[in-house]
Amino acid sequence: MHPGRQLGVLGLIFVVLYLMVFFAGDASGSFTNRLKPKLGLDLVGGTQATYIATQAGGTPTKEAMEQARTIISNRVNALGVSEAEVVIQGNNTIVVSLAGKADDQLKDLAQAANMRFRLLTGTTMDVSAAALNPAASSPSASGAPAPSGSVKPSGTATPKTSGSAPAVKPSVSSGTGGQGGGEAVPSATPSAPSAAPSATAEAPVATPTASSTPAPVAANVQAQRKAIEQKVGAKLWAQAEALKAPVDLSTDPKAGLVYKPFAQLTPVEIAALSPAMQFNVPTIGCDQLNKRPNGSIDDPDSPVVACYEGQAKVMLDQAKVTGNDIDSASPQLDSQTGQWVVSLNFKSDGQKKWADLTRVAFNATSADPCFTAVQSLYGTDTEHCAVAVVLDKEILSAPQIQGVLTGSSQITGSFDGVTSKQLADQLKFGAIPVTFTAGPMQTVSATLGIQQLEAGLIAAAIGMALVAVYAFFYYRLLGSVIFLSLLLSGLLTFGALVFLGRTMGYTLTLAGIAGFIVSLGVAADSFVIYFERLKDEIHEGRSPRSAVPRAWHRARRTIISANTITIMCAVVLYVVSIGAVQGFAFAMGLSTVLDLLVVFLFRHPIMTMFASTKAFMSPRVSGLGRVLRRTPTEEPGSSRVKEA
Repeated sequence: MHPGRQLGVLGLIFVVLYLMVFFAGDASGSFTNRLKPKLGLDLVGGTQATYIATQAGGTPTKEAMEQARTIISNRVNALGVSEAEVVIQGNNTIVVSLAGKADDQLKDLAQAANMRFRLLTGTTMDVSAAALNPAASSPSASGAPAPSGSVKPSGTATPKTSGSAPAVKPSVSSGTGGQGGGEAVPSATPSAPSAAPSATAEAPVATPTASSTPAPVAANVQAQRKAIEQKVGAKLWAQAEALKAPVDLSTDPKAGLVYKPFAQLTPVEIAALSPAMQFNVPTIGCDQLNKRPNGSIDDPDSPVVACYEGQAKVMLDQAKVTGNDIDSASPQLDSQTGQWVVSLNFKSDGQKKWADLTRVAFNATSADPCFTAVQSLYGTDTEHCAVAVVLDKEILSAPQIQGVLTGSSQITGSFDGVTSKQLADQLKFGAIPVTFTAGPMQTVSATLGIQQLEAGLIAAAIGMALVAVYAFFYYRLLGSVIFLSLLLSGLLTFGALVFLGRTMGYTLTLAGIAGFIVSLGVAADSFVIYFERLKDEIHEGRSPRSAVPRAWHRARRTIISANTITIMCAVVLYVVSIGAVQGFAFAMGLSTVLDLLVVFLFRHPIMTMFASTKAFMSPRVSGLGRVLRRTPTEEPGSSRVKEA
């Protein structure tokens, strides 16, 4: 290929790469901000916490660790912390790294996660926005809404349904894990659900009734409630405590304005309120409820309030069944219906609890709160009560119960292979007794991170400067080729870092900077191989102009072999290592690949062009010095040494 074409290809690569840097991968902000690589914890400061997991006193299974990592990752994301990293190290360790200021945000991440099965006893739509802004409501929206206001079960955590509520039914053959017939499942077929609740009117409200004596309130919670009472005012607090049902905005759209101070409460303060108050006060919305601290609704002996699909506040009864009662859960393809289902099997004690819970749900009459609640949620055609499957603060699914389940059970809905496996995995994790023990927590201050970044950049600059000084001192004109090649490699590497950080989440750490510095030595070695081969060719009798392609041909194999070995070492190191060592291996491998690109598309073409200049023929300027003085500048043929 002509040298000009090779340089043109390199220029095109630069243009495409930096177009992606500036305009692709969700690039935003000023051009300066778009050129900022994603920096790791050790360079910008932050917190790194270690959690050690055990399962029944031993090492957790790989599947349990992956589920635990997913749950902790969800908890970290719920904190609203950007650029968090949750990774599994070894067989039983999870490391959470948060760049920037973390404070106490990691303290409750390792709290045990367990599944809860709770009877759904009350439903009211989230009308907090309408309660705070009654003037924005539509006059035509007043009055009691039709069943079209019911919530459509959908989303990533629950089976996607199309007009029918998810359900649980018995399996005819317990040995097959839920495959086979079973009794018919009546499904609710309400009209198309509306995208959002009515602006001023609530959906049909199911008012829960206490099924047992309320759980005693801890002293610290009592103190919190006293503080909240002072914050909102004693009169308003007493008024909220006296509510027996959610405030009806259909008759008076402005009735919720008086409860505005509750909208100013923090998620921690919301968690301290009684379940009845969280449910009945109209200005308390799903946004506040979803941001409550983890563990806020874990107490199995207390009714709780949660949000379903971000549209409805639901009251849930005590957890009669927990994840520890599950023996197995698996996705199954029903042989009769051809639909995906999730098969559930319980332990002996758990099966009795599950049968008792489903008996209550299945035998409920229209006078029971759970019956009204499920019709408010799914529509008036729904015939049986629902049981919510809750993990942390999230309702994974809320299927209606289609029988008294004394054996294997099936959760039905509009599942596919992926969503059925997702729900089955979540249910299985609720049955896995994974316990986390907090390990060492390391905090890196922002000042220390900046100092380490500066130290790394200074080290890289010194390394590059030393290579450049040596190159100009020893090779002179050829030293400019070395310097320009390193500069181009650096620009390619920087662009790749920015783009990979934005699209793949690659984070530059101090170990990564070390990998780039090591790659400078690898790049310098390839120069030495090429230029010394060039000297050998001239010494053997070739002119500098004819020695360039010959030296390239003979040095190319060695350069490719050396770089290939480096890349293979980087790949192996990346595969078998974890953490910072992976960053080092990735950086070294990336820079070596880009150096090879520069070798073929810049170094050889530019040397071919230099060979045609008068400066290249000068012993003083070219850097070939003694070799050119000893060897006449003649075309090969007058004094050629026979090659092996």
